[in-house]
Amino acid sequence: MVSFRACRASGALPRRQSARGFTLIELLVVLAILTLLAGLVGPRVLNQLGGAKSKTASVQIADLDKSLELFKLDVGRYPTTEEGLEALVKRPGSVNGWTGPYLKGGVPSDPWGKPYKYANPGPNGGIEILSLGADGAAGGDGENADIRNTP
Repeated sequence: MVSFRACRASGALPRRQSARGFTLIELLVVLAILTLLAGLVGPRVLNQLGGAKSKTASVQIADLDKSLELFKLDVGRYPTTEEGLEALVKRPGSVNGWTGPYLKGGVPSDPWGKPYKYANPGPNGGIEILSLGADGAAGGDGENADIRNTP
């Protein structure tokens, strides 16, 4: 039987090299580089997420608009402002021809958790579906801009 010492002496087993760790300066340099990258990339990623919410609101408004068109085909008119978008889910009063619900899962909230505003007639005539954006106030830029079905 061959001993461990004999194998080591013959070169069959490699010698252990001492383990070497990172120095404090090397770790600080890596942390500084990661901080710079996060500072440059982070805001761009957050802007993309914000744009996604605006696009989601536009898609939801288009879906609501199509559902309102189906309501109009069945009933002969759009829901009144008082009936609101709930008329797409629950039969309003004594409406003839209603074959809803026209939306699955109820009326959605906008991506910021606020209800969509509905008006018939809207400011430009016709119907208006409106999300006030992230700030919940009229007007604004970027994520705070109003999103509506009418130009």
